[in-house]
Amino acid sequence: MRYCFGVDIGGTTVKMGLFSTEGDILDKWEIPTRTENEGEAILPDAADSILKKIEERNISDEEVQGVGVGIPAPVDAEGVVQSTANLGWGYKAVKAELQCLLGGIRVEAGNDANVAAMGEMWLGAGRGEKNVVMVTLGTGVGGGIVIDGSMLVGETGAGGEIGHMCVKRDEVETCGCGLHGCLEQYASATGIARLARKRLEADDAETVLRGTRPSAKTVFDAVKAGDIVAIEIAEEFGVYLGEAMANLAVIVNPAVIVIGGGVSKAGEVLLPFIEKPFKKRAFFADKKTRFVLAELGNDAGICGAARLILS
Repeated sequence: MRYCFGVDIGGTTVKMGLFSTEGDILDKWEIPTRTENEGEAILPDAADSILKKIEERNISDEEVQGVGVGIPAPVDAEGVVQSTANLGWGYKAVKAELQCLLGGIRVEAGNDANVAAMGEMWLGAGRGEKNVVMVTLGTGVGGGIVIDGSMLVGETGAGGEIGHMCVKRDEVETCGCGLHGCLEQYASATGIARLARKRLEADDAETVLRGTRPSAKTVFDAVKAGDIVAIEIAEEFGVYLGEAMANLAVIVNPAVIVIGGGVSKAGEVLLPFIEKPFKKRAFFADKKTRFVLAELGNDAGICGAARLILS
């Protein structure tokens, strides 16, 4: 048997998985992310944990095909990061450094959102497809794009930053990135809560959301209960996201768009709100694009990282 490892580096923990090259998850574990001293211990800790697992499993060097790594930052085609928001790194040649720490075992690296999209394509909701877009609706909006089975990386590693597509030109409030009118301001968990607050301020319509501190969860719980105001909020969210995906589809022509992140826990009720405006706006050749919920959850990162080795 031949093996590969998937490593998903987060701000709190480093998740790791041991895979067969056929796609079986044989083991998974995590270690703390030590970000002190500019994150100098992160890669050595990861390498040490992988080498211990190889020894524990009595795996020979020849049986290890490689180690893939997902990182929460733009990563260029050479596996280099210029800076990270929450790991403490400035410039970091991740691929070269980790490969050295592992005694020459092959390493590939990518942005965590793109890597998660690879994971869903390989073992999750996009299984069997080669052209996949993944949208992660969490505190922000993350994105990953896979074309012909390969990640869209871009010149500086920032390919797939879907959350910062401009969807409202007259927006006066500022996105976290410093721009205005980004998709993230309307389709993230915080964006949906923001839409809800604005809707509640607009009139006195009766809704179970009134008198509460609305969140994405309470909005979609109210949608499931048939609350008219909540449905209006969900429709507004869906227009922003659905039309943005229609514009993206003109360029990348995906077979499937995978919706993940915390907001996706609302379940299947979420999808029609996105699909309807998408189909209304989509170019005719993109109208058969399917929308599905992510399946891998927290394992998407390690699965996609391992898949980098098999690309």
